[in-house]
Amino acid sequence: MTTHPDRALAAIRGPRATTRTAAVAALFVALVSGCAAETTKYSGQPADVTDQGYVSGDGTTQTWPVNDRGEAVTLTGTDYEGGAIDTSAWLGDVIVLNTWYAACPPCRKEAPDLVALANDYADKGVRVLGINRTDATGTAQAFQREFSVPYPSIEDTDGAAIAELAAVVPVQAVPTTVVLDQQGRVAARIVGLAEASTLRTIVDDVLADPEATPTPTNS
Repeated sequence: MTTHPDRALAAIRGPRATTRTAAVAALFVALVSGCAAETTKYSGQPADVTDQGYVSGDGTTQTWPVNDRGEAVTLTGTDYEGGAIDTSAWLGDVIVLNTWYAACPPCRKEAPDLVALANDYADKGVRVLGINRTDATGTAQAFQREFSVPYPSIEDTDGAAIAELAAVVPVQAVPTTVVLDQQGRVAARIVGLAEASTLRTIVDDVLADPEATPTPTNS
């Protein structure tokens, strides 16, 4: 009788090794597909839906009232054209952050909507910023050309920008879209594909909220 090599190897390794291998494979698939369950709480920051059966990657939207938005988020880095990015210089504007990578199907699907948002709201005090921790420059720039992306993306292969954002709100799925109010605080998050009308409604609400607008200081 001929034994299949994979079965023989499993028999040699035993059930523990087989189970461990399956678990690693399942975790990898979950992370790549943007369906990893969120399990971390960040004390002192906006209350999340952790421990309420929430699973990321399904387009679920979470918003926070002005008084529950925690500390401001500042992201710094370099875009794919070599320009410096520092979101602290954008205070006073609503900032839409979007994690993406070129081969991500939902990222490609939502790209035209994000491009339209950036163009339509450019004169309304809204900025869009991508965060890409996967792609090399050539791959990312090809994506930007394909979709005529008018906004920059941080080249985040070291994970620094994602880590800074994740210190405030979980962003384990790709894509994730986070909206910062005019004070740089997390106002909303969409985990998974951002539906265009939903995102625009969120942005409109944040723009219209006078409590989120910084109070001018006298120099």
